[in-house]
Amino acid sequence: MSLRDTYAYAIQTAKGKFQGAAEEREGKLHFNGTVATEAERNDIWNAIKTIPTWEKDIVADIKVTGGSGTTPGTATAKAPQPAARTYTVKAGDTLSGIAKSQLGHANDYMKIFELNKDQLSDPDKIKPGQVLKLP
Repeated sequence: MSLRDTYAYAIQTAKGKFQGAAEEREGKLHFNGTVATEAERNDIWNAIKTIPTWEKDIVADIKVTGGSGTTPGTATAKAPQPAARTYTVKAGDTLSGIAKSQLGHANDYMKIFELNKDQLSDPDKIKPGQVLKLP
């Protein structure tokens, strides 16, 4: 798959979910806008990460607006849910370091691991750019 194809895949994934602009400028793919849910943002990030050099070729500012996810014309009475917390892994990070800085206790790293088993197979193997859910 060429770089242009992977750009097209990331842009296609964003369609219908992403309110804003996704365009190629000056050799980089720029995303700037909003999505309704954390899951939609994660879908777009997963597509972006298919680009082998995404860390230097992508500029993305994707905010979650917290849409209800209900069909227009329907009403549901739900207690407001707290916003999902996430952390984007940086070079040199460890799960215990993230747990200490974000949760207050390094030993809480397994809570982060358990929440992210969909993308982690080993608590010692995290990669820069991964977006981890936090408890």
